Amino acid sequence: MLHSDLILLRPLEAEDLDFLYALENNPAVWGVSDTLVPVSRHVLRQYLDSAAADFFEVRQLRLVICAVATGQAVGTLDIFGFEPLHQRAGVGITILAEFRQKGYAQAALSLLLSYARQQLQLHQVYCTIAVSNAASLQLFEGVGFSRVGVRKDWLRTPAGWQDVVEMQYILG
Repeated sequence: MLHSDLILLRPLEAEDLDFLYALENNPAVWGVSDTLVPVSRHVLRQYLDSAAADFFEVRQLRLVICAVATGQAVGTLDIFGFEPLHQRAGVGITILAEFRQKGYAQAALSLLLSYARQQLQLHQVYCTIAVSNAASLQLFEGVGFSRVGVRKDWLRTPAGWQDVVEMQYILG
């Protein structure tokens, strides 16, 4: 298991259905997940059934972030878009609103960087963050990600088009 004094990163379990249902059906996070519609329990059950598939085969991995003190799930950490030839993958993180600003996301990303370097043997990880998401920009920069570019008018929002910042972390 991947853990620190604050958090534990663990694979998805069948018992995570209600947690995922609440997370995936929260309109507040749809903007960062390119989702516009609710997800059914049936679809999430199917997803959980296949979640244990090999990372190198399905090229993605979702881990649950749990608070060590309580054992409660506080968010998810996603590795996606794995490119074996180039040894890179995208990273996404979601923390439930009531658990933000408590250090869980920073601890999870720090563990991920070590795991990506040592176990997955990746060369780099990257992320895309809306320019308006100051908390996420600060989070990723705080663990060592570098800004490498801006995509103009990348996200369509109710307020209009928004730019995103591309960030990456070279693992070595």
